Amino acid sequence: MSLRIKKGDTVKVITGSDKGQTGKVIAVDPKTNLVKVENLNMVSRHRKGRTAQEQSGIIKMEGNINISNVMLVCPSCEKATRIATIEVDGKNHRQCKHCGFDIDSKKAEKKETKKRSAKADEKTEKTSTSRVKRTRKSQKDSDSAEK
Repeated sequence: MSLRIKKGDTVKVITGSDKGQTGKVIAVDPKTNLVKVENLNMVSRHRKGRTAQEQSGIIKMEGNINISNVMLVCPSCEKATRIATIEVDGKNHRQCKHCGFDIDSKKAEKKETKKRSAKADEKTEKTSTSRVKRTRKSQKDSDSAEK
């Protein structure tokens, strides 16, 4: 059985002690249907130093979470969503049920980043033009003060 959540995905925990928190998937085990999520379900392990250089101590690490207790967060609409499977060019892709975004498409990710960078360019352009207007006003004020 193929899993709908892969390493590197952002997921939201829907049940358990970490309910409502989101994180990035570190590892997926398809045989046991378990996932490890970064900085969630932290467990303590007591470890004894095996050599003289190794220190003994309590180590905090991520514990496993059953895959049924997490939901994928769509990178486009940023909502926890169920996943539809669609066929694109003979390959199966994951699709968001809310917005229809193709999660596995590389082209869709590149377009999304281009849109974000274009918005950032617009913001910087607006701020730079307002700075130019301010400096022109300040120059006019200083010229009138000198006369």
